[in-house]
Amino acid sequence: MATNAPIGDGHREGQVRDRDQVYNPLNDRWTKRGPDKKFMDQKHDDKPFKGVKKVK
Repeated sequence: MATNAPIGDGHREGQVRDRDQVYNPLNDRWTKRGPDKKFMDQKHDDKPFKGVKKVK
């Protein structure tokens, strides 16, 4: 996981490891994949996930 110190300040330092995200132009959404490359989550807006590596 990414570094989160100091606790309670509301931000993360660095990226979330072992995850990436891909853009789907058919529905204009970003989809997050886990370490086993299975899809985990999809955004409901057109903005990417924060702190997750983008794969083109």
